[in-house]
Amino acid sequence: MNAKSTTLLILTGVLFVSIRLAVAEGGITTKFDVREGPQPIATSDSNVGRLIPDLEFTPVSGKKFRLSTYNAAPAVVIAFTSTSCAVTKRYAPTLATIEKQYSARGVKFIFVNPIAADASTDITAAIRTHGFTGPYVRDTRGEIAASLDAHSTAEVFVLDAARTLVYRGAVDDQYGLGYSQDAPKSRYLAAALDALLAGRQPPVAATTAPGCALEKSSGKTITAVPLTYHARISRIIQQHCVECHREGGVGPFSLESYADVTGHAGMIRKVVEKDVMPPWFAAPVHGSVNPWSNDRTLPAQDKADLIAWLAGGKKEGERADAPLQRSFPKDWEIGKPDAVIQIPEPIAVKTTGKMPYQNVFVETKFTEDTWVSAIEVRPTAREVVHHVLVFVVTADKLEAAKKRRRDDQGGNFFAVYVPGNNVLTFPDGFAKLIPAGASLHFQIHYTPKGTATQDQTRIGFVFAKSPPKHEVRVAAISAKLQIPPGDDNYEAHGTIPVPFDAKILSFMPHMHVRGKAYRYEIELPNRTKQTLLEVPHYDFNWQLQYRLANPVDAPTGSRLLGTAWYDNSAKNPANPDPTREVRWGEQTDDEMMLGYFEYYVPSMLPDGKQASLTEMVMRDGGFIFIGLDKNHDDRITIDESPDKSAFREADANGDGEVTREEFKVYWQRRNARTATKR
Repeated sequence: MNAKSTTLLILTGVLFVSIRLAVAEGGITTKFDVREGPQPIATSDSNVGRLIPDLEFTPVSGKKFRLSTYNAAPAVVIAFTSTSCAVTKRYAPTLATIEKQYSARGVKFIFVNPIAADASTDITAAIRTHGFTGPYVRDTRGEIAASLDAHSTAEVFVLDAARTLVYRGAVDDQYGLGYSQDAPKSRYLAAALDALLAGRQPPVAATTAPGCALEKSSGKTITAVPLTYHARISRIIQQHCVECHREGGVGPFSLESYADVTGHAGMIRKVVEKDVMPPWFAAPVHGSVNPWSNDRTLPAQDKADLIAWLAGGKKEGERADAPLQRSFPKDWEIGKPDAVIQIPEPIAVKTTGKMPYQNVFVETKFTEDTWVSAIEVRPTAREVVHHVLVFVVTADKLEAAKKRRRDDQGGNFFAVYVPGNNVLTFPDGFAKLIPAGASLHFQIHYTPKGTATQDQTRIGFVFAKSPPKHEVRVAAISAKLQIPPGDDNYEAHGTIPVPFDAKILSFMPHMHVRGKAYRYEIELPNRTKQTLLEVPHYDFNWQLQYRLANPVDAPTGSRLLGTAWYDNSAKNPANPDPTREVRWGEQTDDEMMLGYFEYYVPSMLPDGKQASLTEMVMRDGGFIFIGLDKNHDDRITIDESPDKSAFREADANGDGEVTREEFKVYWQRRNARTATKR
């Protein structure tokens, strides 16, 4: 079989997959899983960061008390429980163990039973059997549940010493609805307490907590906290703003004090009302489930309260209501890295104007394949660094990459830095690969800020303790660009086929200053489309990654679609030259269309070898088979084949049809011949 016919076979297969793929009718098409475990949720949906009122509790034994009784404690855990809910009954011994462990470190525990039907005798027996030492409270009128907006009998709430909610959700993932495990994989409550006691933010701030669901209480709801700076506004600013707007942060000014906030009140109100800040550009989610784990959206109530306070006198309030000052790591947020790689020489950043992208290649000097479970990019002059992209370049492709200075397909995109988004930590069982002998390509975009300086960006890695179960890979949807002068709504389309059952983890669209909007879609094998991410107002100043709380299934035979819109008109104030035709290019004055996405393949064991998605498509003849099988009868006839001689070779038993297994054998033989010729 010659190269021409092989190319025709591949292109025809892909073509037919992209326009003719369908699924057989019939069978069960509705997914429903009776099992439900805890899932991380966006903090914007969770009330994390709010001041909890000074609630009053009446324990089943002992005197009434208020939360303020525990002001001296470093943390308070309010754990909902029940003697009639199966999940919470399983969790009772776990809660007792955690209480014993952390009480020794000063943490206080309060157990709240919101089920009025639970018998007093059962509650007394549970306290005695499990050895709960903290107060056990009956919430028969639902006042405590309403004040905390509790959703289930398995939910726990962690408060710091200033009564700020820092974690809410599940104890761990050992038990849920319809399942139980021998041991938990994720210990959410313990991790939150360990972080709080160490002066850090919990690694996961909010999860769902499968248990017996609680109805919205019809009972009395305790009054909200005062709308003052110390009781309410400081916590909104702390939760959503000071990550960047702090001393030494990348924001142009600090918002760490009452004077800071009132001094910049006009600008705060403007950007909040326009939804420019906090930076989050995904289209609003309509429905009960937010798909994004890192959603920065300012919750509606927080936005309303902030604007009302700015417009209503800006009351400072009582200092006793103030939150604890939020601390930030002075060095690595991922902890001590196992390896740090820095660009070899400082790069001079000029005072004003603009600078071309800086491309620096650095050898890793890794002598063996290295699995990485956490990544952090740290510029030394953050105030002038717009963004950093880091690529992994294998030794055999290094010289070509240096000449090209970019990776058009994104197949080895590895890490990113943008203000407020410089750390990536993978869950257990997931990691990214740096092959032995590989180099790192730093692509750095600097924005001069009025003072000349220098930057020497570095990247830190935490190595996985063992080879992962799944390798996190990156690919990108791309398209050629030829944007006419003055076009205010140029549209570009790209697509990438899915040759195996994959799960998508995140998205990151990348365009330049003419970029206007971006949309990711998936076209399923039955040719129905679903929107995965809509960015209606793309902002080049924020190269955001949109991380999914739960991976999206991309079944074999699907296509991922990317659509980008550009404004090359004089109406675009960022447009450097609306009279010019714009094509693909590296500099900001040029344009790009890259729809990056992270994914993994559940059925594919990490083999220590990187490959682009295109290369992986070619490894598996099954995808080509689907494309050639035009009538979807799971057989290829000679009429469906673009190459008669190749068909006869693949038809091992000579019956005039090529089965999936016959094609697989042929495809592997064909790949072996190609490899031998090389």
